[in-house]
Amino acid sequence: MAVSDTVTETRQALGPVGVWLGALQREPAESQRSAALRIEELGYGSVFEGELVGGNDVFAQEAAWLCATSRIVTGAGIANIWARHPATAQAAAAALGDAWPGRFVLGVGVSHAPLIDKTGMTYERPLERMREYLDGMDRATVTPPARPVPRVLAALRRRMLELARDRAHGAHSYFVPPEHTADAREVLGPDRLLIPEQAICLETDPAAARATAREHTSFYLSLPNYVNNLKRFGFTDEDVAGAGSDRLVDAIVAWGDKGAIAARVREHRDAGADHVLIQPLSKDIPGALRQLEELAGALLPVSPGRR
Repeated sequence: MAVSDTVTETRQALGPVGVWLGALQREPAESQRSAALRIEELGYGSVFEGELVGGNDVFAQEAAWLCATSRIVTGAGIANIWARHPATAQAAAAALGDAWPGRFVLGVGVSHAPLIDKTGMTYERPLERMREYLDGMDRATVTPPARPVPRVLAALRRRMLELARDRAHGAHSYFVPPEHTADAREVLGPDRLLIPEQAICLETDPAAARATAREHTSFYLSLPNYVNNLKRFGFTDEDVAGAGSDRLVDAIVAWGDKGAIAARVREHRDAGADHVLIQPLSKDIPGALRQLEELAGALLPVSPGRR
């Protein structure tokens, strides 16, 4: 199957809106399965999660979610290259693709220096390491599934986006405003997947919404990759200090009523996103699911954007 066929089929399977819910990593298996099933019942096209070295195994969790559901696409956002040998990653992806054809998207990423260095490994040469990792995946002597597993790279800046264009089916971006989506689409061209994450808070009070948002932004603004990327779009040292200025917080976290959040999703779509992953900010999984329930009617008919 040609790359363009895989991209086309994946776009159709995903639809316009999915869910990024990394908080599920910390939940017992039964809670994870129950949440994935509820997200499927609500009509969202996907559910994605991340991976921390030593914190969770993204392939094992995806398998649990796939067992509990019948339609929804699951996605690794991302499988961490520092967590396993590239041939093992290729084998795990092939196994999921064989067992659940068309229902798994493999996101691969280099993570961040502060997170990797504390594991005892040394974070260095991220772009080169990613190239080497992809080489290792492609050399693996693994029988591929009949329907190829789409591979996307976690990509923020131009050179990683170019690698996603040249060596993968597209890119998965995180902690980005719609302006980044437009920039990424320009680099990727029309024939690659673009799957950005968008944090959301269904709260109309500005003070309450921004307080919730800053619980989210404070961690990510401690990671240089995200900070340096945001500065490309006009954010200043003052904007990225601490948990972020109001201007930055409002750009990264969509808050307000259902209409405001739907409008932000539409901005990403109109900027070139194939599939927007909303991440409901909440102190617990029931709270996140309540937001997804309230938003389903407003988000799932979202305008088709570039498609």
